[in-house]
Amino acid sequence: MAKTFTITITDAEEKAFAWAVVDPDDWVDNVVHEKCRKAKDRLYDQEVQRMTDDESVTSIPADKDTVINNANVKTAKQRQDEEGIA
Repeated sequence: MAKTFTITITDAEEKAFAWAVVDPDDWVDNVVHEKCRKAKDRLYDQEVQRMTDDESVTSIPADKDTVINNANVKTAKQRQDEEGIA
């Protein structure tokens, strides 16, 4: 399942953004994909370590996306709510 995000910026923000970067759409796309790539790497490493430490796990999928999609993890929002951080 893919997710689409939409943001709204003011006219002044748009003008300043266009002044600062050559292609604002491309810049936003790159920032989001890079954040996702880094998060995937961290989550994958954490999940592989968890599986490696679990004696009941007999195999680890070779595909990174499979490992991530099968991970039983809480979202950052869920973790924040549990910790009572505002």
